[in-house]
Amino acid sequence: MKIVIPGGTGQVGAVLDRALTAAGHDVVILTRRPARERDVRWDGETLGPWAEEIDGSDVVINLAGRSVNCRYTPDNLRAMMTSRIRSARVVGAAIAAAARPPRLWLQMSTATIYAHRFDAPNDEPTGVLGGSEPGVPRYWRYSVEIAKAWEQAQEQAETPATRKVSLRTAIVMSPDRGGAFDVLLRLVRLGLGGPVAGGGQYVSWIHDRDFVRAVAFLIGRDDLAGPVNLAAPAPLPQRAFMRVLRAAWGMPVGLPATRWMAEVGALALRSDTELLLKSRRVVPTRLLEADFSFDYPEWPQAAHDLVRRTRERPISTG
Repeated sequence: MKIVIPGGTGQVGAVLDRALTAAGHDVVILTRRPARERDVRWDGETLGPWAEEIDGSDVVINLAGRSVNCRYTPDNLRAMMTSRIRSARVVGAAIAAAARPPRLWLQMSTATIYAHRFDAPNDEPTGVLGGSEPGVPRYWRYSVEIAKAWEQAQEQAETPATRKVSLRTAIVMSPDRGGAFDVLLRLVRLGLGGPVAGGGQYVSWIHDRDFVRAVAFLIGRDDLAGPVNLAAPAPLPQRAFMRVLRAAWGMPVGLPATRWMAEVGALALRSDTELLLKSRRVVPTRLLEADFSFDYPEWPQAAHDLVRRTRERPISTG
């Protein structure tokens, strides 16, 4: 198959690119900064010659948008909103204009769309969308609005010949440098991998190989459309999540962090405390009901595999 991945140069794009290319597919990355022969330049906003790659392709997986790996300042939040909406709209326009449109458009979304909650898990049929929870920071609500607008841009695209799926994705855990797992493991190695603000908030995650397998599963299932949660079926409280990761690495101690300490740590990592403090208790009901089987449904098994692969990773010389 020919698979086009707009915005495919980040961590998740690299995971998909490696796996899909290894499986024998023709993968084309649309990027603002082409670095390889098979990369194609686009600006993420306007139609151009890049749209020829979509015409005649089999699948489009749109990952484009301002990275969430930043401080959630007003400027950065606005950039997240505009980049996601504009890229989704222009991908929709390219599909609509194609003489031979792809049969499937997978649109990246996020588990952040669900409410901050502890009482029950969020799934596709019954989950509570965020934005109206009492007592949460105002910008958390705006990040939910970004997620809703991202999905809406895909929904509104006039692409009747193309099936559309929005991927409500939890944190993709891979051993790649700079990814979420790499950052968490760095905290563990420094002895800082303890509970944050009590550690009761839930962490939803998905092993990188299950993420790839879920994408391949959705490509092959013509009966699935609309929002699909890409998350392992066993989210767990942050304190337990980090305890398992410490055990997998062999670090017996993990200092706890208060909310203000989390603020300092997030500032140092150029990230935001929402990623540490929001309770994301998300489960993949639609995948499970469609008989998708996770290779890594539980965090201990996933954490040990990721630690093993991290230890086997080539040592950087640069």
